Amino acid sequence: MILLGSLVNGVAIIFGSLLGAVLRNISEQMKDTVTKGIGLGVLVLGVQMSFKTSSFIIILISLCLGAMLGEVLGIEDKMNHFGLMLEKRYAKPGSNFADGFVTASLIFLIGSMGIIGAIESGVANNHQTLFTKAVMDGFMSIMLTATLGVGVLFSAVPVFLYQGIIALFASVLMRYIPKELMDTLMGEISAIGGLMILGISLNIMGITKIRVSNYLPGILILIGIITVQFYL
Repeated sequence: MILLGSLVNGVAIIFGSLLGAVLRNISEQMKDTVTKGIGLGVLVLGVQMSFKTSSFIIILISLCLGAMLGEVLGIEDKMNHFGLMLEKRYAKPGSNFADGFVTASLIFLIGSMGIIGAIESGVANNHQTLFTKAVMDGFMSIMLTATLGVGVLFSAVPVFLYQGIIALFASVLMRYIPKELMDTLMGEISAIGGLMILGISLNIMGITKIRVSNYLPGILILIGIITVQFYL
């Protein structure tokens, strides 16, 4: 089921939000501890995925070229700017519902993990990344609902639609790509995605601040390099 990962992600947000509505008094210390625990789990996932490559040099080249292109295009800045625009437009003063919905939607949507996971779901029916994201988003929704209200719960809708559309689009493209090439692509996409997820985990734990979204063009560059190699 192509949309299983996206569906589980949405359900996790709903469940976490309902739990957060009950557990109103969550200490900042608990929030910090749980968030860093999520970061450790994401770190392990990133390491597992990064080992799937058969040519680390190609991964590194794609990642670096993608970073250069991402910085030129200012992907991370544009995504953050878009988020701020939405927040100013919809998060009106005194409206906790709108604030919770917009804030949660930005946190759950703006990032590379959902894109990578949705591509894996659509192409290989592999939902591991989205399942991991579901756990992350579920715990984050508990924290957010406890502080911002039940508007967080409704962020499950745009999350499901956004990731589901990417997964469906990827599944359509898969039909026009030879199986041998697709198998190679999935291993390499998982590997480069794993490196990006490692960056996300370091950000979550507050160790550093890597502009992970600017690496996303690296996936397209990687696909181009692998495809050219396959047909030469």
